[in-house]
Amino acid sequence: MNSPEKYMKRCLELARNGLPASMPNPSVGAVIVVDDCIIGEGYTAPYGGSHAEVNAINAVKDKTLLEKATLYVSLEPCSHFGKTPPCCDLIIQYKIPNVVVGILDTNIKVAGKGIQKLRESGTRVTVGVLEADCYESNKRFFTFHEKKRPYIILKWAQSQDGFIAPLVKDEIKPVWITNPISRQLVHKWRSEEQAILVGTQTAIDDNPKLNTRDWSGKNPIRLVLDQHNRIPKSSHIFDNQTQTIIFTKQEILFNQENTIFETIDFEQNTVPQILEVLYQYQIQSVLIEGGTQLLNTFLAANIWDEARVFIGKKEFKTGIKAPEVPKGNTQKHTILDDELQIISNHD
Repeated sequence: MNSPEKYMKRCLELARNGLPASMPNPSVGAVIVVDDCIIGEGYTAPYGGSHAEVNAINAVKDKTLLEKATLYVSLEPCSHFGKTPPCCDLIIQYKIPNVVVGILDTNIKVAGKGIQKLRESGTRVTVGVLEADCYESNKRFFTFHEKKRPYIILKWAQSQDGFIAPLVKDEIKPVWITNPISRQLVHKWRSEEQAILVGTQTAIDDNPKLNTRDWSGKNPIRLVLDQHNRIPKSSHIFDNQTQTIIFTKQEILFNQENTIFETIDFEQNTVPQILEVLYQYQIQSVLIEGGTQLLNTFLAANIWDEARVFIGKKEFKTGIKAPEVPKGNTQKHTILDDELQIISNHD
C-alpha cells in the first residue's frame, strides 16, 4: 500500500467516527502529514460543527509546519458558506501546498468548485484515491444528492418456513422471530439511520416504540403510514418522545409538538410521494421495518439500496408471507442461531 492509500485509509477510519451525528452533512476524515509523519487529524463534528479539515488543522500544534504539509481528505473540501466557513479558505490561509482528495463532492454547492479554488490558489491537488471506499463511506450522502432521495434499507425477520408473522396474535406486541442479539443489532442500526418507516398494520398490531432502547444512540425520526388515521392515539408513536411524521390522507384533528402530519394521495403511487417529503426534510437514510405490504411496495418499485433479512429458527406453519428475498450481491452472517443476509441493490 503506497502512502496516499495508507493515509486515505486512515481518513476513512476517522470518518466513521462522525456518523450519524454529522448528517445531513457527510462525515469526512482528514489527515495532515509532514515527512511521512502525521501531525494532525480530525473528522466531521456533529451537524453545525467544524468540518474534518478544520479539526485536523486545529490539531496541529506547530502551524509553521503546515507550509510544507500534505492534507489528505476523504471528500472534496467545501468552497461555500454553510453552517461554517469554507474549508478551502482555511487551507489556503495556512498555505498547505499539497491536498489529496479521495472523491469529488456531488453536492451541487461544491461539485468540483473546491478543487478549482484550491488549484487557482496554487495548491497542488490530487483527486481519486480509494475512490470506491470513499463513496461507500458516505453512500447515504451521495445517494441523497445524486438520486434526490434517502438511502433506503429494507429490514425484516422471517421464520424458517418463510413467514414474517403469525396470522393470529394473542397480544398487541411483536412476536419475536430472532434471538436477543439480533434484536439488539437492529437497535444499533436504528441509531445509524436518520429515520425509520413502518406501515399502518405494523403500528396497530405491534404498537412499536421504534426507538434505540437496546443501544446507546439517538432515536431515528419515526415515519408511519396511516391513510385513514386508524392508529389509536394511545399508541407509542404518539408519545411525543421522538420526532414523528405521519403520512395520512384525511384532515388532521389534532397536533402535537413532536408529531407532524403530511398529506399524500394514497390513490396514486405512494413511494415517490413519500420520498419527495423525506427529501424536503433532508432525511438522507431510512430503515424500513415493515410490514410486508410496505416492503413489497418498495421492492416492486425497485427503489431500495440494501435489504437486511434475518432468518430465525422458529416455524409458524402458516401466517403472513414474508417478502421474497431480492436478488443482488449477498453477504451471509451467523448471529447465534439466526442467519442474516445483507443484499446490496448495486453492482
